[in-house]
Amino acid sequence: MKSAVLPPLRVDPEIRKQAEAVLGANETLSSFMTEAVQLHIQHRRAQHEFIERGLASASAAELSGEYLSANTVLQKLETKLSQAKSLRTN
Repeated sequence: MKSAVLPPLRVDPEIRKQAEAVLGANETLSSFMTEAVQLHIQHRRAQHEFIERGLASASAAELSGEYLSANTVLQKLETKLSQAKSLRTN
């Protein structure tokens, strides 16, 4: 597949300096920026999927009339966290 070009990116010289300072061995600024764009795309997709799941859950709860209180949800999460911590220490 033919490669494409992203628009030129104008940044403050300090940002460029910081980016160059964290480059790995044999890593170019271009490869760093490409990876950053890919990671941000993944992050945005995960955000959108999270929101979609939340909206679907809200719709399902509205249709069924079954809701959980915030306290119930927090208690369940605390229980899961406690179980995970106990498994970790064993």
